[in-house]
Amino acid sequence: MLDTNLTHINTTDEFQEVTSQNENVMVCCGRMGPMCLPVYDVMENLEGKCSDVKFLDMDFDSSVAMDTIRRLPEVRGFNGLPFTVYFKKGKVARATSSIQSKKDVTSILDSEFGLSCGSGQADAR
Repeated sequence: MLDTNLTHINTTDEFQEVTSQNENVMVCCGRMGPMCLPVYDVMENLEGKCSDVKFLDMDFDSSVAMDTIRRLPEVRGFNGLPFTVYFKKGKVARATSSIQSKKDVTSILDSEFGLSCGSGQADAR
């Protein structure tokens, strides 16, 4: 179990529901380790500032991760944790691996979802 303040995805049904019922979804699939913790922190910080995105986490070693995120062709060949996948209207818009800064994440959110999560306006909220 991940010790974050993010909403956890614990079942395949939850994963299917959240990706099909929300236009913009960011899922960080990882562990409680040094490469993952900064990404969880960025997501927790952005969650209240970028309301058009659903921010969730998933335990990398869970069966749900194996049945969903880890099966995606977009993560084939990834070696570093976490696997972070951005979904737009239920489809993979982008997938990254390893540590990401706030600037990295907001740049992807802005470009893939057409938002302004990285702008001063979003940070001022």
